[in-house]
Amino acid sequence: MNNTMETTGLKDLRSLTSTEMQILAENLGQKKYRGRQLFSWVHKGTISFREMSDLPEVFISSLFDSYTIGRPSLIRHQKSKDGTEKFLFGLGDGNAVESVLMRYKYGNTVCVSSQAGCRMGCAFCASGINGLARNLTAGEIVSQVLEIELATGERVSRIVVMGTGEPFDNYDNLLKFINIIHDPLGKNISMRNITVSTCGLVPKILKFADDLPETGLAVSLHAPNDELRRKIMPVAKSYSLDQLIPACREYAKKTSRRITFEYALIAGVNDGDKELKELAQLLRGMLCHVNIISLNEVNETGLKSAGRRRAEEFKDYLNEHGVPATVRRSLGQDISGACGQLRLETGANS
Repeated sequence: MNNTMETTGLKDLRSLTSTEMQILAENLGQKKYRGRQLFSWVHKGTISFREMSDLPEVFISSLFDSYTIGRPSLIRHQKSKDGTEKFLFGLGDGNAVESVLMRYKYGNTVCVSSQAGCRMGCAFCASGINGLARNLTAGEIVSQVLEIELATGERVSRIVVMGTGEPFDNYDNLLKFINIIHDPLGKNISMRNITVSTCGLVPKILKFADDLPETGLAVSLHAPNDELRRKIMPVAKSYSLDQLIPACREYAKKTSRRITFEYALIAGVNDGDKELKELAQLLRGMLCHVNIISLNEVNETGLKSAGRRRAEEFKDYLNEHGVPATVRRSLGQDISGACGQLRLETGANS
């Protein structure tokens, strides 16, 4: 899975940590602090070396030879009636990924994609319809945040890694992205303002607890028993609930952070009283919160939403039985920008 910058022979500065940029500076005959300055310029959204006014000309000239500020092309920009905005970014190899800007009273949140496509194959999700093309580089994930800020002129204060792809299937680039976007020399986004969603790759959940314990974790659950979960989420064939739930309990114990479980209500599939009671029993006593989602429908799947009223009934029952739950607002539905609706596209066909 190639870095798209490799086709130009230039290395993408948005994929480098501040430490790597300090090493870069030294390798080009500069002091380390020049690398820190370079990192800050890049993450201010600067797109031209010539705009980096406090860097020596000799340093800037040497950057042109081997480095670039890798920018995706903005293919499409859509605005929802609720204020949500969706961006389709074209990558250098012809793939295109979607990102979403959501506005809340407490600030702006960007939902970023971590892969071009997805190989998890969840029955209700648009992301995996065309399969997995490749992993995104750390810089390509960073770029979604920087380019949205440049396009809107607004600051992003929170990030959810819930777009196209399974983040833990691109683990190394995910960690690098988070460390870059958190760096005080750059965007300085708090770890506590970053949430990563996984469909349940158990070994990576446990590793994530050790690597980034302050970052939020959301787990796509969507079924309270293995038989049903295997039908709608192929990952359940590899990791049963007997493995997933103890891993989540261990995560909460290690990090002292509440896990969010996502549960999309699919009419006639996982929305019955039986499933509701099983869900309450499964999660009782865990440091967690359940996000009940009225399924955001995707034409190709044929699956239908159980509706807002049923979502409220699920929420009320869970709260009454000691499992904190809320119903998630579905933002951007009219532009197919809601949870489960983002997908892989190709730049050539968009």
